[in-house]
Amino acid sequence: MAETQAETGQQQASTGWPSVDQHSPSETSVGQYGAGNYGVDQFSAGEPGGGQADGQVGAQYGAGPQSAPAERPPVGAIHHIELWVPNLDRAIVSWGWLLTALGYRMFQDWPGGRSWQSGHAYIVVEQSPARVASRHDRCRPGLNHLAFHVPNRPHVEQLTAEALLHGWKLMFSDLHPYAGGPQHYAAYLENSDGFEVELVADYDS
Repeated sequence: MAETQAETGQQQASTGWPSVDQHSPSETSVGQYGAGNYGVDQFSAGEPGGGQADGQVGAQYGAGPQSAPAERPPVGAIHHIELWVPNLDRAIVSWGWLLTALGYRMFQDWPGGRSWQSGHAYIVVEQSPARVASRHDRCRPGLNHLAFHVPNRPHVEQLTAEALLHGWKLMFSDLHPYAGGPQHYAAYLENSDGFEVELVADYDS
């Protein structure tokens, strides 16, 4: 992940992620915030291979439908990332839209959380009663931001514009889209709970 010029000198720390084994897909189901709200057909949460993106959201950004990977992931690959959030409904609005737009599909749903999967990995948002703070602080030790590949520069700009309608704001607007340096085309977004994401164009076009 590239550090922004505005954040030069900050050290990014990584931590182990809480286990969500207790939230087995076989024990969860699609709830009132069903995947259909984000352009993904509902599917059985107990069948990771079930369900296909309908293409209305993810495909327009160059991300096709996700299906269960046929091969085992390499050792050391990310299994899942879990984010503890202060308000699950608010997280679903911002993270649910973004992850689906990037080609993820809804994977798990339980009263306190939700997850979205792409390939072997999935991302969890959970409103845990064990959390000790009401807002994420990216400048403290721990998670600074998540960075995602985006096919090209026009898609970065399209996602950035739409993100403003889903609980995200553009960071470092005076340096956009080169806040990460002159050779790094990316958008840095922050949601109302303080989480930062980086959308990086993989190609020059």
